[in-house]
Amino acid sequence: MTTLYDTIQQLRAELTSFHLTRRERAAIEAELAAAIARQAERDRAADEEAPA
Repeated sequence: MTTLYDTIQQLRAELTSFHLTRRERAAIEAELAAAIARQAERDRAADEEAPA
């Protein structure tokens, strides 16, 4: 099972490729931004649940 963290790392690695078209790069960047936003939401939810 691939975790969200793994997905983010994989997308970042894909962006280092020199063989991407503009369309492919834009799609990967959009997917990466969405994954980072999901991770941030999970982090916020975890912070809210954490005991003070």
